[in-house]
Amino acid sequence: MEKLLDFLSEFEILYGNFLEFDWRMLVMWVIGGILIYLAIKKDMEPTLLLPMGFGAILVNLPLSGAITQGDEEGALSVLFNAGIANELFPLILFIGIGAMIDFGPLLSNPKLMIFGAAAQFGIFFTLCLASMFFPINDAASIAIIGAADGPTSIVVANKLNSEYLGAIMVAAYSYMALVPIIQPPVIKLLTTKKERLIRMPYQQVEVKKITRILFPIIITIVAGCIAPASVSLVGFLMFGNLIRECGVLNSLSETAQKVLANLITIFLGITIATKMHYESFLAVDTLLIMGLGLFAFVFDTAGGVVFAKIINLFLKKDKKINPMIGAAGISAFPMSGRIVHKMGLKEDPQNFLLMHSIGVNVSGQIASVIAGGLILNFFMK
Repeated sequence: MEKLLDFLSEFEILYGNFLEFDWRMLVMWVIGGILIYLAIKKDMEPTLLLPMGFGAILVNLPLSGAITQGDEEGALSVLFNAGIANELFPLILFIGIGAMIDFGPLLSNPKLMIFGAAAQFGIFFTLCLASMFFPINDAASIAIIGAADGPTSIVVANKLNSEYLGAIMVAAYSYMALVPIIQPPVIKLLTTKKERLIRMPYQQVEVKKITRILFPIIITIVAGCIAPASVSLVGFLMFGNLIRECGVLNSLSETAQKVLANLITIFLGITIATKMHYESFLAVDTLLIMGLGLFAFVFDTAGGVVFAKIINLFLKKDKKINPMIGAAGISAFPMSGRIVHKMGLKEDPQNFLLMHSIGVNVSGQIASVIAGGLILNFFMK
């Protein structure tokens, strides 16, 4: 009898975890596997999707609470509290993003800024829709997913004390990484082949160094006056750009663009996965947020394209705008700009839209941060 009890005790130690298995864990393993597949096989934002996918599997193992939200002293919980709950990771990442951005195409053609603003339409449209299902602060936080800007989504949700921060983070970063899948069908649906074939010759215009240096400073001041709540977001973004353009911090700029940005992105990916536990992720509210986030993303894309088509009604035939560049007005830099360029080349191998689409894309980066600031100004108490 004693030997039987010893055997059962050893069996429970060795195999007890399997008794905690839930079919929803398997669903999350599949989701994690899909993210890993897209990262490795399709090379879709691997720095982000690979840690998210692996993290989704990690936090859905039996009795994994010791490293997730079940234990405040768990490894991933500590990382979440240290980097996301206090908004440290998003703000530091903005320095790296700012250092990556070349505002030259935008400064050489400032009119592109209007497309970045137009592509934020989906945010406010989704806000109205989301308010039918969620309290207004949560609805505002969900709507910001449409900006396709993960750091902004995190900061807004944190400041508005949204209880759905985890779902918002997962949706924002997932859709950012899935730009190559989501945007092309929307663009094709809203444009004709004739419109996609419109060529936009690019004339290189030299932008003076003093202009490049003053631009991030002026944008910070203007944005701070228009939307004070956006100062931290805009300020860190523009500080990163100032490091790039000042000409005396080249090694620091290179570090911010590569080492810093990649490191923080990896931390963000694995930390976001702490909110992908099956009990919270496979819930009606979470799935609804994912749907609303996709809705916002699609309508932001559509807003930029439709606005370009409207502008074309008033332009001469030889001055028409390829409406595809309007889709690059979302903040997913530089993925969206590249997607538009590739779509242009697929329609016409001699149609080079890269500089135009990147100009719109960087304007969308600024516009999304300001939109986040405006949301905070309206709803912060």
